[in-house]
Amino acid sequence: MKGEITSISGATVSVDLRGLQLYDRVYIGHARLSGEVVHLEQERTTVQVFEDTHGLSVGEPAEGTRAPLTVALGPGLIGGIFDGLQRPLPSLQQQSGAFIRGTREVDSLDLQRKWVFTPCKRIGEQVAAGELIGSVAEGHLQHSLYASHAGELKKLASGEICLAEPLAVLATGEQLFGWHHWPVRRPRSGGRKRPAERPLITGQRCIDFLFPLMKGGVAIIPGGFGTGKTVLEQTIAKFADTDLVVYVGCGERGNEMAGLLSEFDELKDAAGRPLLERTIVVANTSNMPVAARESSIFTAVTMAEYYRDMGYDVLFLADSLSRWAEALREISSALEEIPGEEGYPTYLGSRLASFIERAGVVETPTGKLGSLSMILAVSPPGADFSEPVTQACLRSAGAFYLLDTNLAHSRHFPAINWTQSYSLFAKKGTGFFREQVAENWPQLQRRCREILQQEDALREVVEVVGMEGLQDRDRLLMYAAERVRRDFLSQNSFSEDAFSSPQQTVELIDRIISNYDQSLQQLDEGRLLSEILKGSCDAAG
Repeated sequence: MKGEITSISGATVSVDLRGLQLYDRVYIGHARLSGEVVHLEQERTTVQVFEDTHGLSVGEPAEGTRAPLTVALGPGLIGGIFDGLQRPLPSLQQQSGAFIRGTREVDSLDLQRKWVFTPCKRIGEQVAAGELIGSVAEGHLQHSLYASHAGELKKLASGEICLAEPLAVLATGEQLFGWHHWPVRRPRSGGRKRPAERPLITGQRCIDFLFPLMKGGVAIIPGGFGTGKTVLEQTIAKFADTDLVVYVGCGERGNEMAGLLSEFDELKDAAGRPLLERTIVVANTSNMPVAARESSIFTAVTMAEYYRDMGYDVLFLADSLSRWAEALREISSALEEIPGEEGYPTYLGSRLASFIERAGVVETPTGKLGSLSMILAVSPPGADFSEPVTQACLRSAGAFYLLDTNLAHSRHFPAINWTQSYSLFAKKGTGFFREQVAENWPQLQRRCREILQQEDALREVVEVVGMEGLQDRDRLLMYAAERVRRDFLSQNSFSEDAFSSPQQTVELIDRIISNYDQSLQQLDEGRLLSEILKGSCDAAG
């Protein structure tokens, strides 16, 4: 299906193609820039181009593909660095140098790379569509490969193969390959949805102890500039007990993405492997076209779903959804759609929900449980958490980790505000830790919250009368609360304390609260507060 360009307005191009569907992919101009259909009229089709349209002119050819934007799914994704269209950035660098320009199509997967295929079927057996036929070793994971069609196996590969060759041939002549394409905007449905039952261990005491997140759950991290969203996500990526991490830098500054890629290659995960070896990175910087930024989270979540459907635990990290929403607003404005609150399109909430609800736990046809957990950073302008993006995320997220500017400026990391954050998974997570780690986990959690709440209530009194004006019991409480904040809730992500196992977490808080209870008892027995605090400092040291 071919036509030509009739008008150009920035990245929004009108073409005289008919018969296309919404979100069909279109190639624009002699340079064959990639775009997708975003608006249809009887006489005009509007295409949002994923690449820089500089130099494009009216009258150049346009070609419709009659297919939506898809990603290639197969072995070789882990450790890859892609743009928002799943083009490998190292390959783009070879084509155009350090600065990416309009480029020809690049294969997302290396089809000539050799893999050792281990079949689990035999020639002559019947296979159903979606049935496992074998696997290859991809890093530390066994990458399962499934039949795309049903039939009798006539040929079956074994040993060293490449993805350009068929894994098997059916009696009907149908070839089965080890990779396939999938539309990015269509959720995968490789299994039956199940409730979240297992906690995601992040190694951050404030999260695991006070606001646990379950595998398959969704958490948002809103915070103003400089509150540590990126550092927190990188720390969680390093230590989270998942099989795979998918990180999408959506609209991030180029130098930040470059630093992240450098650090991920140097950092080691809990097993001692380079972090990049269990990570898929989708890098879409702020200077890239907004259409590619809008599609980047769908590209990334489709790859995450692919590994979840094999029965693996996948952690999806996005930084940040605010810049994704800004791209959505810019596209909506170019299409002259009626704006909603603060200029965002009226469908912002439903578009976000359709993406967030792709998280969850599934039971695969083989009986394995796979999970896709999401931790999504939000950058509200001026740290205004009532703005539309944060509020739209709150409707779908199960955990809310608010990053406090005052805590960040006082060098408290992670700067999670323990009075305004919450988790809807708290009851389920606490029950798991009580059974698997320590029976007194709920009691310690309750005491910790009480100490922090009582300290918060006393702060106004302290501002008026000072610490010396408080009663001894209240001064002791303020001292205990300071220890909870300084020694328990605060963790330096660049030290050995960056990760705390559940056992270490409960031991530390138990020690702090036990010391507080002993001090209260000594105070009741008539000892001076100064002697008690001196003894507590010696014990802590």
